[in-house]
Amino acid sequence: MEITSVKVKKEEREGSHMKGRASVVVDNGLAIHNIRIIEGKNGLFIAMPSTSREVENEDGETVTVHRDIVHPINSEVRAMFEEKILKAYEEAEDETDSEDE
Repeated sequence: MEITSVKVKKEEREGSHMKGRASVVVDNGLAIHNIRIIEGKNGLFIAMPSTSREVENEDGETVTVHRDIVHPINSEVRAMFEEKILKAYEEAEDETDSEDE
């Protein structure tokens, strides 16, 4: 499997840990959109596209359940996605910084 394209859009909002979103093309044939770039305690990481819905738990309480729509199956694939996306994010930062000069 090869990531053949990565596009990053910075989306920094005050009070938010989200720094941007990425779209990735795999093997020139599969597009994955809405991968979030998040600033965590240990630096940047990615969060795969997810959906949420409200369900009733065993106690009859309504809770929100989040579930990834698409996700890597193993740590090697996750590392590949994270490396490519964060590199593209850093390059987007550099381009923005040089425009300000």
